[in-house]
Amino acid sequence: CYSTKRGQNDEVPYTVRYMGMYLVIETKSGLILMWDKKTSIFIKLSPRFKGQVCGLCGNYDGNSVNDFTTRSQSVVENVLEFGNSWKVSSTCPDAASVKDPCSTNPYRKSWSEKQCSIINSNVFAACHSQVEPAKYYQACVTDACACDTGGDCDCFCTAVAAYAQACSEVGVCVAWRSPTICPLFCDYYNQQGECEWHYKPCGASCMKTCKNPSGKCLNDLPGLEGKYSCKYLLVGTYCYILNCL
Repeated sequence: CYSTKRGQNDEVPYTVRYMGMYLVIETKSGLILMWDKKTSIFIKLSPRFKGQVCGLCGNYDGNSVNDFTTRSQSVVENVLEFGNSWKVSSTCPDAASVKDPCSTNPYRKSWSEKQCSIINSNVFAACHSQVEPAKYYQACVTDACACDTGGDCDCFCTAVAAYAQACSEVGVCVAWRSPTICPLFCDYYNQQGECEWHYKPCGASCMKTCKNPSGKCLNDLPGLEGKYSCKYLLVGTYCYILNCL
């Protein structure tokens, strides 16, 4: 179903659906938001917007070198200069530099480096040649160091999940979670004697279900990890309830 916002003359039809652990909002205009309901959000645009946008997310021209283009169309290297140029109002204060969280919280550095080393390990070996792991590892260490007031595992887990998702989008599916590393116990949600819910590291981009009998979606999304149900099977116009093994 579609909902509308912004008033009668400026409507944005959109759909909301759940894919694995993500809440996905898709607009007919080609904007897609994917949120893990924790600390990660992905923004995707239709290819027809390539080179037609600007701002904090870059200009979507396939060239990362010019992503730090300011409002005045200057390409800079300083992230603060770039970010501050896109303030909505000149009365807003400039963003200040953020101190390295591993220096601020040195007691977390060794733990963060050890945990995040999974990105550089054999677990992701099949992906290393497809997606350079260095920047994901560094981002993981930084995030894990910064989370020192609770939710530390969430910061670490979502950082690793971001690399796993990047791998999935180039066709490399990595089952990296385990009972001791960022577990997702999907079986917990099954009723006694049933086996409806299963964890998938890379789910289907669009599934034919009883709630989506056409098997068609607004956009062709990458498979997202999380909890999937195999309880419903659509055959013709009939919907059967199954116990999956």
